[in-house]
Amino acid sequence: MNLEEYEVMYQVEDHHWWYLGMERITRHLLERALPPDRGARSLKILDAGCGTGAVMKYLARYGAATGFDFSAEALKFSRRRGHLRLAQASVLQAPFASNRFDVVVSFDVLCEIGVDDGRALREFARVLKPGGIVLLRLPAYSWMRGQHDVAVYLAHRYTRGEVVAKLCASGLTPLHSSYANSFLFPIAAAKRWSERFLPPQQGSDLTLSPGPINGILRSILGAEAPLVSTVGLPVGLTVVALARKDI
Repeated sequence: MNLEEYEVMYQVEDHHWWYLGMERITRHLLERALPPDRGARSLKILDAGCGTGAVMKYLARYGAATGFDFSAEALKFSRRRGHLRLAQASVLQAPFASNRFDVVVSFDVLCEIGVDDGRALREFARVLKPGGIVLLRLPAYSWMRGQHDVAVYLAHRYTRGEVVAKLCASGLTPLHSSYANSFLFPIAAAKRWSERFLPPQQGSDLTLSPGPINGILRSILGAEAPLVSTVGLPVGLTVVALARKDI
């Protein structure tokens, strides 16, 4: 990712509609998968590719969150948020012992340039305890590739079936998968199509401030959470998937 994008992320993650809506979806998915009799804040959680640390803030509600990222710049912002359990490393070689974590989350990381997603998933499986879960979020549909993808060094977009197949190949048992960011999908598709004819924008989509409609967009995206975590949605800008390590 362009180093400038980490600064943008750090500035917007706490209030931008996309991050807040995805937080609600993520929490619904985690609460679906976590054992109901778990002790409060008892889980060991790993954020693989933690970026600027915003996700670790709400993961802390479920347990002790540890994060690692390949980028020293990203970790600088994570420390600024007050996170202490951090490491600099690649998802291809997680610097942790086997069978250590109850939960591994990885959001929009396996899709980046230079990442072997199969190898990364095998690493996630290795560091998970038996019975532990992994939660993935990835961008959807190769035909939706646009200028945002270039700015954040995104190499690949996925289908739901592709993600499920990769989880199975890594030795993990898929539990649930869905598309997300579905209600706004037609608008996003139109924007991607229009980029073919408009001058290139500078930076990612996060540089485009939604202004006064930020709260409306957050409510629209957040409203998907109960559907994404139960019946699933058939299309969307994002793929989410839960899987379990059985042995």
